[in-house]
Amino acid sequence: MIIIGLTGSIGMGKSETSKMFAAQNIPVFDSDQAVHQLLGPNGAAVDIIEKIFSGCKKENEIDRQALGAQVFGNDSVLKKLEGILHPMVQKMRDDFVKTAGDNGQQIVLFDIPLLFEKNHQNDCDYIVVASAAADVQKKRVMERDGMSEQKFLDILEKQTPDQEKRRRADFIIQTDQGLDYAKDQVCKIIQKIREKHNASNRI
Repeated sequence: MIIIGLTGSIGMGKSETSKMFAAQNIPVFDSDQAVHQLLGPNGAAVDIIEKIFSGCKKENEIDRQALGAQVFGNDSVLKKLEGILHPMVQKMRDDFVKTAGDNGQQIVLFDIPLLFEKNHQNDCDYIVVASAAADVQKKRVMERDGMSEQKFLDILEKQTPDQEKRRRADFIIQTDQGLDYAKDQVCKIIQKIREKHNASNRI
């Protein structure tokens, strides 16, 4: 199984890029979506988190705002939360890879926002970084509901700089040149990986 890791800083177009891979029949594991599932209605993490972070459960799911209020700005509490969620996400990811393999898939993609920050690069055979010019990035982010300049800067502070991500990438997808351009880059990356894999299998 060939594993592509896709990442990108906030506002860089990672989510749209992920959809482009999915449109090319590459199975995508979305880490954020996995967490939403774990915290959502009847999610596997709901009761465990409520036991430790009392007052976060609302009906049969976790109130993400209430949970965020308890962990925001407190690294030790955040680590405790990650200690619960990360192994559960890892199990979901392992199951996803197994299912994809059973279905005869050759390539899968892990959509991981904090790929470098959480040292997931070694889990991947190739790393793809979605990137855009800084002014485009800022414009996209500032158009989001509830966003402020300070909040944007705080988020950036916690993320590996785009320049460093680009340096460590196997492939870079420029998302500020239009959708067609980005789709073309995605198709070329998939083709290159398939060709390299097929060539190595012939040796």
